Amino acid sequence: MSFIATPQSLHFEAPLPLQSGASIRGYDLTYETYGQLNAERSNAVLICHALNASHHVAGIYEGQARSEGWWDNMVGPGKPVDTDRFFVIGVNNLGSCFGSTGPMHVNPDTERVYGADFPVVTVEDWVNAQARLLDALGIQQLAAVMGGSLGGMQALSWTLQYPERVRHAVVVASAPNLSAENIAFNEVARRAIVTDPDFHGGHFYQHGVVPARGLRIARMIGHITYLSDDVMNAKFGRELRPPTLPASHGALPPEGALAPRGGPSALDAPPVPAYRYSTQDIEFQIESYLRYQGDKFSEYFDANTYLLITRALDYFDPARAFGGDLTQALARATCKFLLVSFSTDWRFSPARSREIVKALLENRRDVSYAEIDAPHGHDAFLLEDERYVGVVRSYFESFAGEAR
Repeated sequence: MSFIATPQSLHFEAPLPLQSGASIRGYDLTYETYGQLNAERSNAVLICHALNASHHVAGIYEGQARSEGWWDNMVGPGKPVDTDRFFVIGVNNLGSCFGSTGPMHVNPDTERVYGADFPVVTVEDWVNAQARLLDALGIQQLAAVMGGSLGGMQALSWTLQYPERVRHAVVVASAPNLSAENIAFNEVARRAIVTDPDFHGGHFYQHGVVPARGLRIARMIGHITYLSDDVMNAKFGRELRPPTLPASHGALPPEGALAPRGGPSALDAPPVPAYRYSTQDIEFQIESYLRYQGDKFSEYFDANTYLLITRALDYFDPARAFGGDLTQALARATCKFLLVSFSTDWRFSPARSREIVKALLENRRDVSYAEIDAPHGHDAFLLEDERYVGVVRSYFESFAGEAR
């Protein structure tokens, strides 16, 4: 059963220095907490979110149907990250569009909406902001930090920026940096947004419009990369959508329908769906699905936020300061690790997780690794899989006693 979640917010007036050399002040961080912080303040678990998620990790909002948190299957009473044992914190990152200060908010220095002038933020900046939030909550050390995808990058960065403040790190379906192919996908999505006539150089708010066309295409591109070919074929294959006929046609087949072929019994066979041979109509089920996802995304996500977050993904590369030597970069980490990857995740492939595992083992760190043979692609980290859930549950149970 889900519990009632309540968003909270903290205001930070002091400037936060950013990796770009800029800074941001007078910002708010929206967050949620689940469970109880123990007397020793030793049972806190920070959950870091991915691209289009938020602080709403688990539970539901009172009076709102279908408002489950994005990782509600993973976090809650009796769940793998058990809120009967752990005090779980979800934070919405700076630059997001779900409550924390972002491009849609007013810049206190100019008294105008940030828009495209919101400063560039990185994974490291988000971790620094999260650390300030934990300071305000009186939490000096985390029992664990956990995240999937971009959230996994934040979890990894925590172990390097604040090694003394983390006892365990759970990094799921992530990577030590993006491949050139991944950066390319992000760039195509960004170009779809910035070339939308309604983008107005990122200052579309003052024009009362939204670059919805660009957002739709960006989401469609992203969604293709989150799914595996196996899942797409199993779910949609080459299925056509049923044709929409004018009422006057009644039950007649559409014009140009393909006639059934074969022997005499073929006359009794159901009619074969026709291609409409259109350059614009939706014909295949997969087209309908992608357009639906794009339409839904454009209604709730901010275009400038999309640009900011995908850039943060692109920039993350802790080994860069060490000449590309990941082993050297991860030498700063002192905590214990669990890494999980999924066999059909081609965007954050198991090979990328194994790079992290190898570098940690070369530093003689305590590492557990699970590679799950799952068909769902990158989205597997959000879904129910008995083996995956079991691995996470067992790992958290292994140190739950430390956090009592």
